[in-house]
Amino acid sequence: MSSTPPLPRWADIGLLPVLNLMIAMVVSGLVIAAIGENPFDAVAVMVKGAFFYDGSLGYTLYYTTNFIFTGLAVAVAYHAMLFNIGGEGQAYIGGLGAGLVCLALDQVMPGFVTIPLAIAAAAVFGAAWALIPAYLQAYRGSHIVITTIMFNFIAAGVMVSLLGGVLMQPGQSSPASRTFEPSSFIPFIHEILNGIGIEAARTPLNLSFVLALAACVFVWVLIWRSRFGYSLRTLGQSEPAAAYAGIPVGKTIVVTMLISGALAGMMGVNEVVGVNHRLVLNFTAGYGFTGIAVALMGRNHPVGIVLASLLFGALYQGGAELDFEFQTITREMVLLIQGLIILFSGALSYMLNPPLARLFARLSVGPRREVQA
Repeated sequence: MSSTPPLPRWADIGLLPVLNLMIAMVVSGLVIAAIGENPFDAVAVMVKGAFFYDGSLGYTLYYTTNFIFTGLAVAVAYHAMLFNIGGEGQAYIGGLGAGLVCLALDQVMPGFVTIPLAIAAAAVFGAAWALIPAYLQAYRGSHIVITTIMFNFIAAGVMVSLLGGVLMQPGQSSPASRTFEPSSFIPFIHEILNGIGIEAARTPLNLSFVLALAACVFVWVLIWRSRFGYSLRTLGQSEPAAAYAGIPVGKTIVVTMLISGALAGMMGVNEVVGVNHRLVLNFTAGYGFTGIAVALMGRNHPVGIVLASLLFGALYQGGAELDFEFQTITREMVLLIQGLIILFSGALSYMLNPPLARLFARLSVGPRREVQA
């Protein structure tokens, strides 16, 4: 019985995601055509709305920032074969940590002190929220998927309790904290560009985007250029082999999840300190769950995650333009299109793997026979 050889790495990383995206776009186009709209016009509106309208690129990169953080969080855990589904809750609690620092220090400390401490607090709070699921997985055998999902709901309950209680601004009825002092705001990119003479439209894009790119470099060094990364990847390949090699399996699981939770928690920096400038309910808006599809589509590599995050950022921003330009394409239809792309890029990401592998196997055998002849 012959087995099909695996895909070449370049095809697995580059070709397969592109084909999955093309299939998702074709299916989305058929849905749009079924409701009486021109799919090509819809694609043109999405592309223009995501990249070419005034200020649209800033909004796209703002969404991209959130997806980079949550995608990296999923990827780090996945390399150790840990499925961290708790990015939503970890980002929520990370934002809480950043917000608490700003609420405590913004009136007594300058921004160059408050902002770094808020970033550190977001990472620490996100890591802390991943600690108990990590411990239960490492030392008690509880499945990380179940515990991290449960902690998403606990995080939502904690935030509702706090923002409807002790953190709610006095004299208002909406569940939100007071607005931070302007000195603790992370600078907006358009303000920086306008300050150096480059005209830019006002957008929510801020320096958290640079922080997200720095996190990508950190993850690349951690996983592929560090001793701990080697232990992490060995654990992901085979837990018995890792234990036989002397790698402390329990400790590696816990540390991996702490790093994953810290990365997810830093998403809260973009939303709380960079954009909203206060704590509000539901600022995570499902970014933690979308990060799973981002990591899968990006093949759990920082470069792939940046590209996948840019795609989903464009879908979010361009989808809003679709809802605005077409009466028949409602917000629910935009969510359907996004869902189809998540379906084919995530759950069905390896659907084309067997036929592609067989095709490449035939192509590689053909030239060898010609050489032998």
